[in-house]
Amino acid sequence: MRQFHFTPALPETPAFTVGDGIIVVAIAGLLYTGTRLALHVPAAIAGPDISLSPLALPWYALLSVGRMAAAYVLSMLFSLFYGYAAARNRTARTVLMPLLDVLQSVPILSFLPIVLLSLSAILPQAIAAELAAIVLIFTSQAWNMTFSFYQSMTTIPSEMREAAAVFRFNPWLRFKTVELPFAAIGLLWNSIMSWSGGWFFLMAAEIFNVGSRDFRLPGLGSYLQTAANEGNLHAVVLGVATLVLVIVLLDQLLWRPLIAWTDKFKVEMVEGDEPPQSWFLDVISRAWIVEQFGARVWPPFSEWVDRAFQRRARGIIASPELRAENTPAPLAIVIIGLLTSLALYGGYRAVDLLSTLSAYAWAELGKGIVATFLRVTVALAITLLWTIPVGVLIGTNRRLAAILQPIVQVVASIPATALFPVVLLALLQAPGGLNIAAVLLMLMGTQWYLLFNVIAGAAAIPKDLRDTTDMLRLSAIDRWRTLILPALFPYIITGSITASGGAWNASIVAEHVEFGGQTHATTGVGALIAQATGSGDYASLLAGTLALVLTVILINRTFWRRLYRLAEQRYRME
Repeated sequence: MRQFHFTPALPETPAFTVGDGIIVVAIAGLLYTGTRLALHVPAAIAGPDISLSPLALPWYALLSVGRMAAAYVLSMLFSLFYGYAAARNRTARTVLMPLLDVLQSVPILSFLPIVLLSLSAILPQAIAAELAAIVLIFTSQAWNMTFSFYQSMTTIPSEMREAAAVFRFNPWLRFKTVELPFAAIGLLWNSIMSWSGGWFFLMAAEIFNVGSRDFRLPGLGSYLQTAANEGNLHAVVLGVATLVLVIVLLDQLLWRPLIAWTDKFKVEMVEGDEPPQSWFLDVISRAWIVEQFGARVWPPFSEWVDRAFQRRARGIIASPELRAENTPAPLAIVIIGLLTSLALYGGYRAVDLLSTLSAYAWAELGKGIVATFLRVTVALAITLLWTIPVGVLIGTNRRLAAILQPIVQVVASIPATALFPVVLLALLQAPGGLNIAAVLLMLMGTQWYLLFNVIAGAAAIPKDLRDTTDMLRLSAIDRWRTLILPALFPYIITGSITASGGAWNASIVAEHVEFGGQTHATTGVGALIAQATGSGDYASLLAGTLALVLTVILINRTFWRRLYRLAEQRYRME
């Protein structure tokens, strides 16, 4: 019978290592390099006109979905390669996981102005704006998918790993038949979350101004923002209706078929009573074209891919445990040395820029970090209270999931920044209204990361274990204590890490809002970053970004990493 695996605790790693310092210095160097390139961009750039005509909506929707799709493909490839390397190689893991902590903590909304301006210095404006938009959406999609795949790779049951070793699977066969199928459910639900999170950042990606430089792009995000700024309620309703229609179509034509298809990868001894269904999957699976594709095109293509990877993996037998690399090759040492030298030079120049800030500016930055930390903590606590019971309800009840999952996806995908002005107007007159509004915007943008992870964890609980708790007539409390919470623990930690990182990022738009010709700001590092972006104060922008990154890294290392290790060691289903 399956059980949750308990192993002795492994030695703790330091909260902050030399590698972390090098990575942070490299980030500072990149920011400084982008700033220097930004100085060569024209002082004024005119953006395109955004039409509010209903006839423009289909084209805008197609453009937005295209940007989302491009970012998603990049996110999936990044997640598979990065998560695999981090999970299967101890040496790479010591570098890649700290780097992932840094990457998911970088507030892209503060990085975006420098990315836009530096790309505009070397590329045509239209191409630079498109690339920057895709990069921004990519950063909202990639991290939770990577954490999910890494978590699945590190919690594969021992008997499955040992069976792959007994059958002498090479790394490609192991990845194809064991690792990727085991990770499929979590990866799919995090893909749905990635699309939902991408809509949140789409508005910021498609309508971005740096001073008098206008980098707007035609799309649903810019349409909604323009309509909200002009107070055109009719256009806002049309834009939101179009967005909801796109989300529903994606759910019925893409996500729902994939949910039904990936159910076969659940690790369980008996088949579920009510497997998920998809009318579209049933229709296309019986189509003549699909049958011919499955009979004539897919088999030879799959065999060609297998042969290509088998040749590269010939003679290599996958170990059931993580492996450590031997001494790095001389070329790798040279490349690492060059990159470290460049990072140190960029870091030196960044320190020179930071030295121009006054003591008062640093004191305000410290106050801002503390204020934002409190708001993030409150937002995460509220998120945990409601997402765990609701996620379990959706993940374990197929009939209810068929109704609630599309609704949750639609609600999660409506950009919170489009609704925030209404929330702000309602709360401005209340005591502490802007602080409450800031926490609400953090919730609206990040609670879905945790909800979709909990749904994935609940959906992956084997039916035979649930049947066992029924036969033992366990009370609701005992069922949650012995089965549900232990099974969900890795997913809760993964969702909490990405949700908290998202909340720190959302602070930039939550703590500093321009609406109705007025600016509303509260104390926080997000407000300081937003103000520095608007005024072109690159020293303050660099300081705020680095302070936020360092804070999130320290929180991840001192708190979340220990819980992640606990999930790997004690709550792996065996």
